[in-house]
Amino acid sequence: MDRPDAVVFRSRLLACLGGAWPELSPPAVRRLGDDLPGDGYRIERIAFETEPGDWVPACVLVPDGARNAPGIAVWHQHNGEYHLGKSEPAGLAGNPMHHTGAALAKAGFVVLCPDALCFEERQDPDGKLAGGNYERFQFLKYVVRGKCLAWKNILDMRRAVDVLAARPEVDGGRLGCYGHSMGSSHAWLVGPWEPRLRCVVGNCCLPTYRGIEREHLLHCFPNFIPGLAALGDTPDVAGLIAPRPLHLNFGSEDGGTPKADLDWSIARIGEWYQAAGAPEAFTHYVEAGSGHVLSPAMWQRTLTFFQHHLG
Repeated sequence: MDRPDAVVFRSRLLACLGGAWPELSPPAVRRLGDDLPGDGYRIERIAFETEPGDWVPACVLVPDGARNAPGIAVWHQHNGEYHLGKSEPAGLAGNPMHHTGAALAKAGFVVLCPDALCFEERQDPDGKLAGGNYERFQFLKYVVRGKCLAWKNILDMRRAVDVLAARPEVDGGRLGCYGHSMGSSHAWLVGPWEPRLRCVVGNCCLPTYRGIEREHLLHCFPNFIPGLAALGDTPDVAGLIAPRPLHLNFGSEDGGTPKADLDWSIARIGEWYQAAGAPEAFTHYVEAGSGHVLSPAMWQRTLTFFQHHLG
């Protein structure tokens, strides 16, 4: 399939996701308890309202003495660990490999780590469905409403950017986002719809629809956008971020990014950036022999990318 026209594809993608985003006032924010100490930063526990009555718990990591600092939103991974969300990148729980928000705060960035729907403090409030069953319920609920879970995720992430941009310590003109695994999907999903994000990084996870069907992959629900396969594929969504800088890390043996499609996916995104007149703004790194990980080399490229583009 040839690369689709950008204007047409963007319009049809929005229709596939579920239609226009609602017009909402700036999100309300409330503090949740006392700050927690970090290594050269403090952690504020907050919640912000994405839609009426829908509050998203989050951690804000603020470096000591931060003023007019760049801000980064970090979208957490899936990994079937529904008890974890914001707390892993915030460095409060989970795998130290993914304490990326804490590492960015130490490097001088103000970091916002929210819970995605169905994770940590956003599980079934009625306690009727647990873990993956609640996630499946939410996906199906949005489908029958003519939307999809990716639509809701993007809406929540755009509201998170609202919160990050309004922070008194943050320079709203220097914002970025990062995610690993499902968080990577979230990064390239929100990127086309959030122009305030100056740059985007995704680490592992760019499953093509043809790869999902060929290899019978049961991927996380945000990757499934109804009707999109007739118009394009996931690299085309990522390509809509052009001409803003995008960096993607991959492990050559990562089962979440079908190996047979990796070269095509990278080339496809490159076509979008070439067409936008910014071929140098898309960079990527494929680590031979690595799987679904954030390796030291991947992290160094991530940190260097943010330091270069956000200062």
